[in-house]
Amino acid sequence: MTQAATPPKPAGDPSRIFSAILEADEFSLDPEERRLASSDVYMSGPLADAVLRPRDSERLARAVGAATAAGYAVSARGGGMSYTGGYVPERAGTLVIDTSRLDRIVEISADDMYITVEAGVTWQRIHEALKPLGLRLPFFGTFSGAQATVGGGLSNGALFFGTARFGTAADCVLNLEVVLADGTVLRTGQAGFRNVAKPFYRTYGPDLTGVFCHDGGALGIKTRATFRLIRTPAHSGYASFIFTAPTFVEGMKAAGRALSEVARTGAAEEAYVFDPETTRKNLESHDLLKDVKTLANVVRQGSSLLKGLRDGAQLIAAGRDFVPADAFSLHVVCTGRTAAALEAELAACREACERLGGKEIPNSIPKAVRASLFPAPDAVLGPKGDRWAALNAKVAHSDAARIIEASAAALRPYETEMREKGVWMSHLLIAIGSTAFSFEPVFHWFDEWLPMHERMPAPEVLAKFSRPAANPAARELVQRLREVLVGLFSELGASSNQIGKTYPYMQSLEPDTARFIVGLKDLVDPQRLMNPGGLGLR
Repeated sequence: MTQAATPPKPAGDPSRIFSAILEADEFSLDPEERRLASSDVYMSGPLADAVLRPRDSERLARAVGAATAAGYAVSARGGGMSYTGGYVPERAGTLVIDTSRLDRIVEISADDMYITVEAGVTWQRIHEALKPLGLRLPFFGTFSGAQATVGGGLSNGALFFGTARFGTAADCVLNLEVVLADGTVLRTGQAGFRNVAKPFYRTYGPDLTGVFCHDGGALGIKTRATFRLIRTPAHSGYASFIFTAPTFVEGMKAAGRALSEVARTGAAEEAYVFDPETTRKNLESHDLLKDVKTLANVVRQGSSLLKGLRDGAQLIAAGRDFVPADAFSLHVVCTGRTAAALEAELAACREACERLGGKEIPNSIPKAVRASLFPAPDAVLGPKGDRWAALNAKVAHSDAARIIEASAAALRPYETEMREKGVWMSHLLIAIGSTAFSFEPVFHWFDEWLPMHERMPAPEVLAKFSRPAANPAARELVQRLREVLVGLFSELGASSNQIGKTYPYMQSLEPDTARFIVGLKDLVDPQRLMNPGGLGLR
């Protein structure tokens, strides 16, 4: 395989290069916009030379080709919700391509059960467009789906709503349109055939669609995607369970065992575990006695007005004081085409949880989460105005207890330093289909806000907090702790769904597999100008 060419130094004024390609408002040299585009929720990189916001994929492709021909690196940014340096520049001479203006829903085919959208469309927009038609994506979005986009989700492994049954965004996408480093436009799946009229199928020949999923934007910039659809299930139901044990780790393992058993049944669309800290946070943020909007959404969600009113009354009756302070809580969402089918799915989840020591509690949390699917992106800050930085590791269900124990052991030597420097943790466990267990530790600390923290939350949310001072000691500790866990995850053979520039993807591969990935990069980006550092390709 060929050696990568040395990237040329950028030549030429960006304004002149793009003035003949882009409209004036599709190109920005504004320092504040460049700072925003050069940082994510966790980190900042070297300041981008410019931010490009093309309104259509043709201009985007021409701009990318012109940029790399002039020696600029390019990095694609969607909703900006990365916390692993996904699109953050690694060096000067980088242009950030903001895809948020590629926001058209191109086609909805109820007959052929697919939807085609541009890459800047959010998961919320798709859900709202499909809802009146009685249709839905199988996996239909992330917690951050009001801001997170399709292109970013497919690059970084978006998951949550529908994931326990249908997997991730990449499991539901059929075709992609991708702009390569030289401006070439590549179409995958059925859309890549000359005589095609309908992008309804993915794997006629090698699965090129899969090649560009979870690539962190290192192989190309996604500009369009087609997803398969399902009819919205007629009935939805919810259940929650708590697990307690003498120690924190044993409690997490107990809840994790039940989560894996629920996943194996295939009965839930969502199945997830909150640790005590996260459970308390969610109960506080869903104060259903006061949140009229959430309560109204619960009532509307019912398959009948009577059922909706009954569900709303149950939420009010439950309040938020029914979970012991040290309990892990497991939450499931089930659906069915009939009421009887729904009850059978819920019964399977109850049997699995109760057999493994779970105690059923009021289902306020999953019901409230589904009632307000895509909240405003205020959660880029923690509930106290704190910063947070998540990690994730995907393992087989039989390895769940091992990664929980090993992570706790790896961090135990740092507990005193964490207390002294004000660093604390929360945890989220998620079932991905019937085969994968997702372990997500999250670090929290107070520190000066990045541009994302200033821009994304609503003004009234920011007004609640005093802006923290810079806290380099806590920030440095968080970075060290992340490196400890990332190294552990690699040793345990875990996968991660948002690789960005954080996980040692290339170093984790067998040599022949790594050579294949390098060869693929050489083919589509021989000068290493497409998101340098993505996937560890430097």
